This record gives sequence, structure tokens and C-alpha cells, in this order.
Amino acid sequence: MNARAMEILVGTFMLLFFAAMVILAMKVSNLASLTGGDGYKVVAYFENIGGLKPRAPVSASGVRVGQVSDIEYDPETFQAKVTLSINNEYSEFPIDTTAGIYTAGLLGEQYIGLDPGGDIDFLVDGDEVEFTQSALVLERLIGRVLVNQ
Repeated sequence: MNARAMEILVGTFMLLFFAAMVILAMKVSNLASLTGGDGYKVVAYFENIGGLKPRAPVSASGVRVGQVSDIEYDPETFQAKVTLSINNEYSEFPIDTTAGIYTAGLLGEQYIGLDPGGDIDFLVDGDEVEFTQSALVLERLIGRVLVNQ
């Protein structure tokens, strides 16, 4: 194999390597799933969101049904206001659905898990998820154990 062919082969390999690294970085940072406004938004209030970030997954029974679109502090309720963008294909979550913040994976990525209730009415755009469970903060848990003993 001559030197020119070897340079082309190495260059092609390097381009494929860098493309794979970009795709991997987008998957890890959750940027690969950027979706437009095709969904309805519901709001959930949490006392503590831990390390939850915008674009974090929203899942039900392990299936991704949407993503966190916005997080802000509500000075009236003194809680974090989390806006969830749910895909339109999952439009039948009962009104009494509960939302909890959970941790997934070794890196500690946090996501919102939805547990559907049993009501016959469904959440629509602009509704509020009334039943929420905040993130488990390890420091707080250790403090409670130390105080009780």
C-alpha cells in the first residue's frame, strides 16, 4: 500500500472516530433528543429537585414519555416549579398521576418518573401534577440517622 492510500485511510478513520465521539457526547449530555413543541406541558412543584436539569427525561414504567422543559423557583410557594413536556402520543395520564424525582445510572443522572393514578379524567396542557415526591438528598438522610441515634 502506498503512502497516499495510507494517509487517506487514516484520515477516514479519524473522521469516523470524531463523528462517533460527537454522537456519544450528545447522547450522554441528553442533547440528541431535542424535540420541538410537539407535546403538552404540565407543571409539578417540588420541595427539592436535587440535581434535576432541563431536558432531563420524563418516564413512565421505564418508557420515556417526555422531558423537563423548564425549572424555576416560585417565590409564592417557596418551591421549585418544574415544567414537563409530555409527548402527544402519551396524552392519557390520569389527573391523579404522581411525579417523583429518581436517580438513574452510575453517573447519578436524575429524571422524573410518572406513576399513573386511576382517575377517569386526563391531564391536559397547563394542568398541575398535584402529588409529587422530591429528590432524596443523601446529606439530609444521613443527618436524620445521626440525630435519631
